[in-house]
Formats: sequence, structure tokens, C-alpha cells
Amino acid sequence: MTLTADLAAMAAALEASDDYRVLRRLSPRPRLPVPADAPTRIGLFVDVETTGLDPKQHEIIELAMIPFRYGLDGVIYEVLEPFHGFRQPSGPIPPEITALTGIDDAMVAGQSINPDAVAAAAAPAALIIAHNAGFDRRFLERFCATFTTKPWACSMREVDWSAEGHEGAKLVWLAAGAGFFYDRHRATNDCLAAIELLATEMQRSKRTALSHLLERARASQWRIWAQNSPFAMKDRLKERGYRWSGDDSVPARCWYTDVGEERKDAEMAFLREEIYGGEVDLLTRRIDAFDRFSDRC
Repeated sequence: MTLTADLAAMAAALEASDDYRVLRRLSPRPRLPVPADAPTRIGLFVDVETTGLDPKQHEIIELAMIPFRYGLDGVIYEVLEPFHGFRQPSGPIPPEITALTGIDDAMVAGQSINPDAVAAAAAPAALIIAHNAGFDRRFLERFCATFTTKPWACSMREVDWSAEGHEGAKLVWLAAGAGFFYDRHRATNDCLAAIELLATEMQRSKRTALSHLLERARASQWRIWAQNSPFAMKDRLKERGYRWSGDDSVPARCWYTDVGEERKDAEMAFLREEIYGGEVDLLTRRIDAFDRFSDRC
């Protein structure tokens, strides 16, 4: 037997016991044949590393984009050629960013990312996906206007990982729960790991994670802003899942939530009866994948 066969046999023996769990290194996903009658689309998984959290003042230092072909039912048929680039920012990379990402000034010295090349790579995509799209989308829309024209989805927030038995939605935790590990904090590796998770059949629903994500991404929602809500009601709103909009949001400094069409009337009734104690005229807006996770909402 070869060493590889020996290791595989040992791993299988460990997996057969209830006392051990085995994590395998992420390997390239094999290409699947596309049924003749199955329409397909191109998805694009993106990941950025940046000098900080604020897209208005911080900069992209690494970008990875990996296209993949998928069916409308959520089956991923093939992973295509990745796009990757480093970019030297206008100033030194902060030490805490280097500690987090492993990217230092020497790695990005003299490097740039051409927005036109990015636009060309993103053009065929029917859907852009990121693991925390609220972060990546805000940076990428400022870097390349093509991203403002595409629908987006979030693999962290638009898949109910906890309902499928996962204990958290961080990429490394999800990978461990799915039985594999990978070299973290490299943008391309993060994209490949996320695509593998989306392609995997979920333990409880027996559907791919991508099928769940597509279902959520296709649905429109209503954003409701609880403007001028009583301060004493802040804990009640937070418990119900409302989030706080900061000074740079429009409208600024108020609680808001996103609900499906079927829940809008019930949510408005909750606000009238339990938060404001009477009739109230609140700002609402229908949002979909074309503006979800962007600064526009």
C-alpha cells in the first residue's frame, strides 16, 4: 500500500469510531456533467482584504474572485478560473491588519488591481456572493461600478447554518463542521472554501446550501426604520433583531429591521402596539438583491 492509501485507511478507521472526527484538507472540486435540459448561470464568489473596516477611508489590499457554474436548483457544476490581485494602499498597512491577514507592505509593494480587468471578470456573473456581503459589497462598489449593477447574496446571513446543525457562521467553523480545513486568510482560499460549503448537501434539509441561499436572495424584503422610537424600548427592539444605523446611514441613528413581505403588516402592528403606543408613520422601503447589503439601503 502507498502512504496515501495508508493515510486514507487510517482516516476511515478513525471516522468509524464515535471517539474521533477527521478533518481533510480542502481539495479541488471535480467538475460535474450538466444535464442537457438544465439551465445554468455563472456565480461569482468574492473576498477582499482591506486596511480597515470603513470603505470611505480604508482601502482594498487583496481581491479574489472565483466564478462557478451552477444550476437554478443550487447544484454547482464546475469552479472556473480565479481572479486574484494584491494592491498597494496609499499608506503603510496597519500592524493589526498584517496580524489578521498576513499581508504586509512587502507583499503589496508596487502591486495594483486594474478596475477594468475586474469589471471584465465580473461581467458574466448573474449573482455576486460574499461571506459577509455587507462588508465586501461596500468596498467593491466604490472600487468598480460594475458591482453596483449586479444582484448580491450573502453566504453568512442568507443560509440558516444553525438550523442545519452548525454552531456558528464563521467560515472556518463552517468548514470544520463540514469536515475539511484550508489555509485561512488568503482571499482565494476563503472563496474556494465558501464555494465548497455552498456545494455541499446540508445535513438536515438534504439540500445544498446554495439552494437555500438562492431562495433567500430571490425574495424581496421590506426594511422598516423605527425612527424616534422611545429610548426605553431599545432593549425590546434589540431582542427582536433590530439593528442600529450609525451616523453615516440614511436615516441616521435609529433602529431598523428587514422582514419578508408576509411579515410586514405584523411588524408594523408590533411597532404601533408595543413600541410607540399608537399610530405612527414610519419609513419603509422594499429591497432586493440589487441593493441589499449596499450603502443604498
